[in-house]
Order: sequence, then C-alpha cells, then structure tokens
Amino acid sequence: MTIETTKPHFARKHGPETPVDPRIEAALKQAAPAGKLACAVAFKIASDLNVEPKEVGRVADLLEMRMVKCQLGLFGYQPEKRIVKPARIVPEDLEQAIKEMLIDGRLPCPGAWKISRDLGIRKMAVSSACETLGIKISSCQLGAF
Repeated sequence: MTIETTKPHFARKHGPETPVDPRIEAALKQAAPAGKLACAVAFKIASDLNVEPKEVGRVADLLEMRMVKCQLGLFGYQPEKRIVKPARIVPEDLEQAIKEMLIDGRLPCPGAWKISRDLGIRKMAVSSACETLGIKISSCQLGAF
C-alpha cells in the first residue's frame, strides 16, 4: 500500500512505503468505518489477530484513523479531549507500584496496565493517581503518544 502524504499527519510518521498487514487493514475498516478507532477496539483487534497493539496502531495511522477513548482517559473524548481527573487519595500500594515502574520519571502505558491488573483496579484509577502525583504517562501501546 502506498500512503498518500497529502492526507492528515498520522501516516507521515511512518513513511510512504511502510507495509500494511491486510488482515489488520480489513479489521480496522470494518470496526471503524467512520475513521475513529477506540482504544479498546484496537486492543480487541490485536488480540483477535494475534498481533502487537503497536501494529494495529501503526496501520490505523497509515489509514489516517483517529484514535479515541484512551482507556487511561488521556485522549479522544469530547468535548474535553481527556477525561482523567486527579484522584482525591492515592493508596500507598498504588503509589509504590507506580514509582517502581517509572522510567525517566514517567510511567509507560504498559506499566499502567500492569499495575491495573496486579492491583485489580480500573486503568483510569492508575492514571488518576498519576495525575495527583504529577507523573506523566508515556509510550502508548498503540503509538498514539
């Protein structure tokens, strides 16, 4: 697939000759015909096709799809874009888990998901705690940031 670089910016970060997995392309076009791909849907496609989420994100970029509804609440919501709010209280075990996962002072997205699984809490509870602690989340698993 040759990418037309006159389209919006998503595809440009990958280059015009980047190959596209036709299975992912078909799944994305079926799941997001309007061009808006929810984070949870992208992860479902990755799981169904047994590919890395980053691959789904890359193909979504090449198709100029907009990522929406980040499961951490960081982007893709209307009208505010992000819906995560600071937690009123951050439990000590959550704060410790976050601090143990930091890389260069930031919590990678996969680390936030791991903390959520390990502690049995919602993903957005982790990002809310990060807001309170002044910690940025980095390295989106889909490549959105």
